[in-house]
Amino acid sequence: MAGDEALIALGIGGRRDASADTIEAVVAQALRAASLVSSDIAVIATAADKRDEAGIVEAAKRLRRPLVGVAAAELAAVADRAVTYSDLVHRLKGVPSIAETAALVAAGRHARLILPRMANASATCALAEGDGAFPAENGG
Repeated sequence: MAGDEALIALGIGGRRDASADTIEAVVAQALRAASLVSSDIAVIATAADKRDEAGIVEAAKRLRRPLVGVAAAELAAVADRAVTYSDLVHRLKGVPSIAETAALVAAGRHARLILPRMANASATCALAEGDGAFPAENGG
């Protein structure tokens, strides 16, 4: 689905208590929907304040991909490109979707969603591709 030079980023959001198993389940669903495999993912991203949540950290370790935290201002800068809107997330974080905006930022310049937010009971994820120019900062 992605071009030869494109970087694919996986954005993760969800509840603070989301387990790695729950996160992995929604990621597997998303990868199937996008006809991708986990090795196609270059980076996993989430909001900077979620970067150290145990479930997200463990899921990234299991997927063997780097995890970056994206600052709120960077999430807000791409919010107009998100296609899913969560009223709760917007009230709490100021963006329509953590998963989508984190994926868009992490994919770099010219990023576009290749799979909008998918969700289960406590975790969300989205996939984006871009040129990979995102600065590799953890945001915390």
